[in-house]
Amino acid sequence: MAKVLLVESEASLAEQLAKTLARFGHEVDICSDGTCTLKRVSDNSYEAVLLDTIIMVETDIDLINFTVRRRPGTEVIMLAGVDDIEKAIEGMRRGAYFYVTKSMKMDDIAMVVEHALKRRAAGFALDTLQKAEGEKLVGTGGAMRRVLKLVDKVAPTDSTVLLTGETGTGKEVLANLIHRISPRRDRSFVAVSCAALPETLLESELFGYKKGAFTGATSDKKGLFEEADNGTIFLDEVSEMALMTQVKLLRVLQDGELRRVGDTLTRRVNVRVIAATNKDLRERINDGTFREDLYFRLNVIQIHLPPLRERMDALANLIDHFLGKFSRKQRKRITGLDKSARTLLESYHYPGNIRELENILEHAVIMADDTVIKAQDLPDHVRFRRERLALPERSEPDFVTLQEMEKQLIIDTLMKCDGNQTLAAQKLGISRSTLWRKIKSHRINLSQFETRAADDSS
Repeated sequence: MAKVLLVESEASLAEQLAKTLARFGHEVDICSDGTCTLKRVSDNSYEAVLLDTIIMVETDIDLINFTVRRRPGTEVIMLAGVDDIEKAIEGMRRGAYFYVTKSMKMDDIAMVVEHALKRRAAGFALDTLQKAEGEKLVGTGGAMRRVLKLVDKVAPTDSTVLLTGETGTGKEVLANLIHRISPRRDRSFVAVSCAALPETLLESELFGYKKGAFTGATSDKKGLFEEADNGTIFLDEVSEMALMTQVKLLRVLQDGELRRVGDTLTRRVNVRVIAATNKDLRERINDGTFREDLYFRLNVIQIHLPPLRERMDALANLIDHFLGKFSRKQRKRITGLDKSARTLLESYHYPGNIRELENILEHAVIMADDTVIKAQDLPDHVRFRRERLALPERSEPDFVTLQEMEKQLIIDTLMKCDGNQTLAAQKLGISRSTLWRKIKSHRINLSQFETRAADDSS
């Protein structure tokens, strides 16, 4: 049995349809105007709402938008007269599930309601499954409980979300989770790194361009915002977006409108924006590289992801996930870790967070000669750090050579800089060429680090 709200201006039709729905086992409330509808939806939770197109048009407030926001997961079905089909279709554009005509048989209308309820039940089952899968990759311990509570609250809405946290903490995984358990889950999830593309290219990728807008623009092209229409777009490293591009993003957030590069035509889009940054946007505002008005538009709901070292409850699931992923990729049969390898991974501090763990396990799978990952298969910096920390107490002090200290310093700095050699050289106070010679001299394996595209092009 489901609880259904019937909003119909014709009393006789409302009575007939209510009796039919009751025969199908549903509890039915009836409203004949917008005021009653707003109060009923505010005070009660309904699985389905049948909404008369006449009342939809005559009410000052958008009843569909109000219903789906106030009661996420409620299926709205339009009731349309023969002359009101276009209004019913407009209702579907706003978020209604389907429409039926008032001339249909009562049993046929009731069957459409049944299909909507089955869809709703399947959606909730999918939400539960996808949320459980997502939680495996982010953890459910104390450090993540507040994060997951926020996800539960924000996912059913269209509100803009700003994800903050260190590099590699899984911001894109969380953005994808929010999308997959939202009402937009059947639409596109489009992810783009604002730091990976030059300013001019990022603008045309996000907003599209018109034929002839620049050299090489041989035809009109949709941008990623249009590709994500009715879905979700994830803007990673949004702090790196150029000021002119920020202006265009602000217009999309404020008005739902954009213009392709070189075009005069304004296009409307309905896109949910999730942005992410590992930088302090307040500092960027102070140094003039980020717009304060855009910050307030993005920062409607802020979710901070703690580093992996603060949510080690997720480590076992992450290890299983990445071992499976890279075993398939390398066509190897890896069944797990031996005790020594697991101890090393459990005691490591992960300055590069989940992304570093992923790199470590890819390295281990490639190096493994057996079905079980051993300590010797892990990268040097993981084993070396553990061995240094685990030195037994002795009466005489242990000494480390300058060579060993220099090697570890370089490894630590590269790790903190995500493998960016130019930045690491600056931090170490040496030239890029000197750093490269030392990397070769110490035989440091660079595959263990994430190397940025900017580093490759420098």
